[in-house]
Amino acid sequence: MLSRIREDIKSVFHRDPAARNTLEVLFNYPGLHAIWMHRVSHQLWLWKLNWIARFLSNISRFLTGIEIHPGAKLGRRVFIDHGMGVVIGETAIVGDDVTLYHGVTLGGTSWKAGKRHPTLEANSVVGAGAQVLGPITIGKNARVGSNSVVVRDVPDNATCVGIPGRNLLQKEHDENESPEAKSKRQVIAKKYGFDAYAVSEENPDPVANAMGIMLEHVHQMDTKVAEMCKVIQSLGGDVCSDSIPKLDVEDFAETGISPVIKKAAAEAFDPHI
Repeated sequence: MLSRIREDIKSVFHRDPAARNTLEVLFNYPGLHAIWMHRVSHQLWLWKLNWIARFLSNISRFLTGIEIHPGAKLGRRVFIDHGMGVVIGETAIVGDDVTLYHGVTLGGTSWKAGKRHPTLEANSVVGAGAQVLGPITIGKNARVGSNSVVVRDVPDNATCVGIPGRNLLQKEHDENESPEAKSKRQVIAKKYGFDAYAVSEENPDPVANAMGIMLEHVHQMDTKVAEMCKVIQSLGGDVCSDSIPKLDVEDFAETGISPVIKKAAAEAFDPHI
């Protein structure tokens, strides 16, 4: 028991830069207190002392603001950061090294008996306010974005964001990509303020993902058109003397689109920017 407590305290230092010393973590982290009390209530639950187990879990809820059903199974080094409003259902399974932030719900979608709550595999992270519902599986090293509503499985190493949650996989760049192509991709990424593939580990966004793909395609088309213009001009033609008009950002003022995407859309068709 003491070795597990020491292990839990060490895991806090690995995942929370605000943790300064062992004494502070021991007395001021309600997520740890809730997990420790859950271990006792879970053992009582396994011994079929259900009333006492539920009573202890309610005391834990009163003291920490975290509700963990005594039937839930928690792995090693689980960390609940801040914790207020976290709810973990009876048949939920939380693997080793999982991180949960405040307001997370691991809930059910059915009144039928049996497995009706999520399974979180090792090293997964669930952001603040996320709702993970039903007997689904969040894969190893997966991430669930804040305030997402997840009702389908999330694969290993994927990130799930949105309502309903959509799975995003980190796109691998071609190992055989030429330095010139890589340089162009980095230029356009810098130009529009986000990754050209629009999927980053820090802030994946499905809308930015679509914009990134379209803008990179437009950039490639601009390059081809510029090359064609040079050839036509060298042959005596005069078809590229007029510049393409620049779109006005105000055209997108009432669309509700974020400023970054407005700027990207306004600049996408101007090859001189």
